[in-house]
Amino acid sequence: MLLDTASLYFRAYFGVPDSVRAPDGTPVNAVRGLLDFIARLVQDHRPDDLVACMDADWRPHWRVELIPTYKAHRVAEEIPEGSDVEEVPDTLSPQVPVIEAVLDALGIARAGVAGYEADDVIGTLTGRATGPVDIVTGDRDLFQLVDDARGVRVLYPVKGVGTHQTVDEAWLRGKYGVDGRGYADLALLRGDPSDGLPGVPGIGEKTAAKLLSDHGDLDGIMAAVGNPAAKLTPSQRKRLHEARDYIAVAPKVVRVASDVPLPGFTPELPRAPRDPAALDALAERWGLGGSLQRLLATLGT
Repeated sequence: MLLDTASLYFRAYFGVPDSVRAPDGTPVNAVRGLLDFIARLVQDHRPDDLVACMDADWRPHWRVELIPTYKAHRVAEEIPEGSDVEEVPDTLSPQVPVIEAVLDALGIARAGVAGYEADDVIGTLTGRATGPVDIVTGDRDLFQLVDDARGVRVLYPVKGVGTHQTVDEAWLRGKYGVDGRGYADLALLRGDPSDGLPGVPGIGEKTAAKLLSDHGDLDGIMAAVGNPAAKLTPSQRKRLHEARDYIAVAPKVVRVASDVPLPGFTPELPRAPRDPAALDALAERWGLGGSLQRLLATLGT
């Protein structure tokens, strides 16, 4: 089980009231919400291994060089030029180091690499996996990794993590008309305002799916642009031709990396805390209460 950790703690932050606080009054709603999420996921799915994948770089420079608008609207205002500081709620940022410390004390593996997003870590670990993989994320970008033959599916939270959409190839075809491999091509053609991806003007989701159905993949579509006999309308041919520069670089931006240089770590889900003393201190300092106890009980069984 691979967790898109930021996606989950954002969801926890907005789903758990900020009246959930540490003894000193500091909000810990994201911390406690994430612990409850992990407890529920472990209880429901019983993974052998679990990795909390982290955004060491939420907006990698190599992606921005290719598409300057990539996540540009999320950059916090009034920061030094050239800096990429993500705009997040004031009371969430201080909770992230607490989350990391608690996961470390529990012995739950964390993986993040400078210059890469959590999506890239997930893509690399999925490629290395020798058995089935459940990816837990609220980010549709990771639908591109769905692969029935390898047992790779996405658990997409609908309400908390107890109610989720299980995304496999049948669901993708029913929803988007593509499989996992085709989803990245559909996304870059359609565009995604939440990631600052412009897409191809005039090519929406349904048109993108039809083009992929007719021509197989992005390469097939672009080959058709240069073939007067190919099945394209004049407006489609014109729009795709005018978007050649974008289409040339977009795949590297949209597709998750599969070659992240990950450090060594043990992904096995712990049955007991790795550092009980540190965990006790964190529990007292931050008032982790029932959320931590529920997770410990779940891990123990």
